Amino acid sequence: MWWLGAVWGVAAVCLIIAAVMFGGGTDASGLAPARTFASGESVTVPIDPADKPAVYIASDTAVNYACEISGGPGPAKLAKTAGIPKVTEGGTVWQQFLVINAPDRGDYQLTCTHQEQAAVRYGIGRDASSTGGGTTTPLLIGGAGLLAAIIGTVVVLAGRGASRKRLAVGG
Repeated sequence: MWWLGAVWGVAAVCLIIAAVMFGGGTDASGLAPARTFASGESVTVPIDPADKPAVYIASDTAVNYACEISGGPGPAKLAKTAGIPKVTEGGTVWQQFLVINAPDRGDYQLTCTHQEQAAVRYGIGRDASSTGGGTTTPLLIGGAGLLAAIIGTVVVLAGRGASRKRLAVGG
């Protein structure tokens, strides 16, 4: 029976690790925007595709945004992201909402705007999902722990049932 406790203990540890990774935001080590700008401001940012750049927003209210990227050695594209934990740095909560898909390293011009009357800051940082801080890793860890516990329970209970049948027939 101690096997049941062991497999469910492993599941509990995996679920705790997943909850810590997923909940409350991710550590801002290198993810939070290094360069910030206001709505309507056009900024020139050096983009290196190897750094996996992303656009972040800091706002207390939901806003409808519009961002454009131009310049650089080739046409860059902005792609929406979802399900990425928030990054907190210096009391500011940043939410990643776009990734920058640039073909080559270079200087690109980025402009973001919104229509609502709200205090909004935009920033350029690293893609949180590229560092294991996204939602996939915690879900996989938690799911693997739960799956191991379920399989372990079935194996232990099936083995106990088979042992009892053998003892009943032989005894």
